[in-house]
Amino acid sequence: MSGEHLLISKEKMILSLTLNRPESLNAFSPEMILGLTNAFKEAQTDPEVKVIVLSGAGRSFSAGGDVKTMGERSATHAYDHIGRLNELILAMRNTEKPIIAAVHGFAAGAGFNLALACDLIVAAEDSKFALSFSKVGLVSDGGGSYFLPRLVGPHLAKQFFFSAEPIPASRLYELGVINELVPSESLQEETLKLATKLSFGPGRAYGMIKKLVDHSFTATLEEILEQERITQTMMISTEDHQEGVTAFKEKRQPVFTGE
Repeated sequence: MSGEHLLISKEKMILSLTLNRPESLNAFSPEMILGLTNAFKEAQTDPEVKVIVLSGAGRSFSAGGDVKTMGERSATHAYDHIGRLNELILAMRNTEKPIIAAVHGFAAGAGFNLALACDLIVAAEDSKFALSFSKVGLVSDGGGSYFLPRLVGPHLAKQFFFSAEPIPASRLYELGVINELVPSESLQEETLKLATKLSFGPGRAYGMIKKLVDHSFTATLEEILEQERITQTMMISTEDHQEGVTAFKEKRQPVFTGE
């Protein structure tokens, strides 16, 4: 299953989405954005999908917005384009399954923000990230102004946005933005290893953990405590919880089904 600008494959509970405009370093196109949005929405309701991996074909993860078409677009076109991008970011946030970004080469502009919208980032040691918006007189789109300050704080976020200079993956790993830093030649293997491990985990619990953590940035302590209380009450009745407890008592690895 694939579209010209997006390759889609599913194997052993893992959905792989590959940005496929290598000649333009996987710069976004309307087709690519729509394809991603639909893929995440379908993954949410597909019981066979437990984990989603997002990567880029060719030399880079994504250069973000297509600079070749910048300066030619009307304000209305830009407004509509960013509206479609917003729908994609929200679809990722609303997908109650782990999303892993596998980043190599460059992740620039909205391409960096697309990685930030994922739940985990695995990056090649020689990869670079850049918030290049200010170089062309723009502000961030794709949620960067939301995600980055929450990860590194407002001062560093402003510095990265102001300078628009490439940031080595090693720096972002030290800051906790990147979860795993691996040799370039091992990126696919290590990402698959992580995705496979998560695919055998308690899927419903992962979905609820994602919702609680994401909501915590805009909620009060009282709201999160109550959400934890309600959610835990629901989780106690799941088959995965019963299996986890039984496996612990029997001193074996649990076999979760996501039920």
